Order: sequence, then structure tokens, then C-alpha cells
Amino acid sequence: MPADREKVLEAVKRAKELAGKRNFTQSVELMVSFRDLDLNRVENRIVADVRLPHGTGKSQKVAVFAEGELAANARDAGADLVLGRKEIEELGGDRKRAKKLVDQYAFFLAQVDMMPFVGRQLGPILGPRGKMPKPVPPTADIKSLIESCRAMIRINVRTQPVAHVLVGRERMSEEELADNVEAVISTLESRLPKGLKQIKSAYVKTTMGKPVRIEV
Repeated sequence: MPADREKVLEAVKRAKELAGKRNFTQSVELMVSFRDLDLNRVENRIVADVRLPHGTGKSQKVAVFAEGELAANARDAGADLVLGRKEIEELGGDRKRAKKLVDQYAFFLAQVDMMPFVGRQLGPILGPRGKMPKPVPPTADIKSLIESCRAMIRINVRTQPVAHVLVGRERMSEEELADNVEAVISTLESRLPKGLKQIKSAYVKTTMGKPVRIEV
């Protein structure tokens, strides 16, 4: 376990106490800063998807690049958007519209044989946002992949030695939020060259609340 369970629970509980009453359901966020992490070295950059044990508390929007049978299956599986080659090419020629669309979706999936095409058309927009699509092989269960993405968050540490990610919503239980926090910290531990020693600090907070430090 990456951090003392009781300390994680205590921090989550305190963060919820400091949330204050709002007229909306606040998100719960985890902020982690790192030490001795040279991001000029490509191998030290962290881009990782984490499937939270209890999801994010809200459904992440998923778009699929596909045609034919896979496109039909993706629609049946409840994909929020399905785009074929024609629509992808149109987006590639309209960067403003493409940027707006890409920002609206958390994750993208793409039919394997369409990956190069998507890369040519939308790579310059998807890449810098850390949203290049996950390839979907012909035999994959698209419904399962979409459901997995809906419970997933992306860690993106490429320019600053800081990770800021969603770990749930304040209506979730303290135990659920603690599980999600630990899943993120475990992933970071596995990706850092020196493990937990490179975590300088970790804080949990609600959208409008004060941050509470977690002893990692």
C-alpha cells in the first residue's frame, strides 16, 4: 500500500469537512508534486491512465473513431460520439472546431487500422492534450473498453513536476475516495524512477475547499 490507509482516510475526511456547503456537488481532487524529476528527459515524463476502483462519480465522455461494424457496435454500446473517416478529415481541416471537440471528451478510442489516419488528421491537436486514442483491435469488446474509460482518469506529467487529477465527487464515501487516491498514488509510485521518494507532497481537496496534506 503506497500510503498509510488511516492517514489517507483522515485526509479525505478532513477535506470533506472543509468543503463548505455549495449549491453544486463538488469534485474531489488530488494534487501531487515531485522532487528530482527531470522532465527534460523523455523517460521521466508520466502519461498514465488509471481506472479508479469506484469511478470518478460522474460519467466521462468517450469518443470513438471507427467505421463499419465497429462503429455500429460503438453506438450500440453507448459511445458519446462516433466519427468515421469523412468526419475526421473535416475536423482536420477546421482546427478551431477540432480543438473545441477534443476538449469536450475525456478519452478517445480508435479502430486499429484508422490510427495512422487519425494521427495525420488530428494528432497535432490530440497529442499536446495527452488524448491520443487507444487502439481498438477487431476482436475487442468495445462496450467493455468504453465502460473502462468512463471510470478512468489520466495522469499527465510532462512539462511541470506536478499531477492534478480528479479522484471522485464529494457525495462518495470516504472509503471509496481513499481507494481512488491510493490507486493514483500506486500508479505514480510504479512510474517514478525512485518510487515514493520522489513525491514531495500530496494534497486532497474539494473544488472550493482547502487542501489537506496526505502523508505518503
